[in-house]
Amino acid sequence: MFSNLRRAVRRGYRRAVDLSHPARSPLGSAVVNCIVYQDGVRQDGCAEVEEALRRVRKTGEGFVWIGLHEPTQEELAGLAELFGLHPLAVEDAVHGHQRPKVERYDDILFAVFKTVRYVEHEELTATSEVVETGELMAFTGDDFVITIRHGGRGTLGPVRESLEAAPEQLAKGPAAVLHAIADHVVDDYVAVTDAVQNDIDAVETAVFSDNGGRGDAGRIYQLKRELLELRRAVAPLARPLEQLATQPIQAIPVEARAYFRDVADHLTRATDQINGYDALLDSILQAHLAQVTVAQNEDMRKITAWAAIVAVPTMVCGVYGMNFDHMPELHWTYGYPVVIGVMVVACFLIHRGFRRNGWL
Repeated sequence: MFSNLRRAVRRGYRRAVDLSHPARSPLGSAVVNCIVYQDGVRQDGCAEVEEALRRVRKTGEGFVWIGLHEPTQEELAGLAELFGLHPLAVEDAVHGHQRPKVERYDDILFAVFKTVRYVEHEELTATSEVVETGELMAFTGDDFVITIRHGGRGTLGPVRESLEAAPEQLAKGPAAVLHAIADHVVDDYVAVTDAVQNDIDAVETAVFSDNGGRGDAGRIYQLKRELLELRRAVAPLARPLEQLATQPIQAIPVEARAYFRDVADHLTRATDQINGYDALLDSILQAHLAQVTVAQNEDMRKITAWAAIVAVPTMVCGVYGMNFDHMPELHWTYGYPVVIGVMVVACFLIHRGFRRNGWL
């Protein structure tokens, strides 16, 4: 039923396309692949974009999936005219650095996703990169999907293989591809947030250990920066997924909305985790700063205690260093050892008092 509905929609809303367009020539190194799918099965012998599109439009069956990697304006211009892509969306797709979003241009859907990857490291430092981000964009029409990837990560190879292993899902058309892409991106969010928890646990253990160092503040702050980078990728996607799951969009059949709701639920889980991690890092940072303050107070108490102990012999020596002629016991034979003994006993008693009070 899903397939029949999509075929009827394609026949009714298909645009007239000039297949003699110059994009018939090689499109450059940005084109990763161009594949036709009919009834969920990959078709062979359609390496050229125009040939693939002509085949799909002629039979009214299936769709073409074109994959690009960091295309230039010139490389994308041919495809833009061939498929009727909006100039604003094309500009966003070429330059990248876009916020996650979903925009509709007539019967074409333009979606932007932020991809993330956890960067493995032996030990977290104040300069460690924890989260690496990229961009993934998708143009979805009645009978085509164009995916554009920015950055070295976020390949769609696993998504394509997973869909090809489930022909009944792939037969549902471009909406199924868009859902698979969104699901893949959000699954990466969940995996990265789970991995970041290990770094947070390590920092938390170090801060509350008996020999916790004062340099942990740099690691905590770096984790908060990386968590902010992850939040910028995850949080803005909530509204686009809500649009795909609830709003009437021609490119998204009604029966496909439930799949996007499921993806939105996974995104909510990742968002909640990130918010919880951020709050936990705030608590860890506050606890660390409190520990540093306590340690500084202890150091000041020790310094003050030793200064008080040293003050006793300093005072006595200062009195006898005034060089007066008439001073008690100045010429007494046992004056020096008695004064030294008095200073030693006084310092011992003061030191003992400070030890009892926990200052030393």
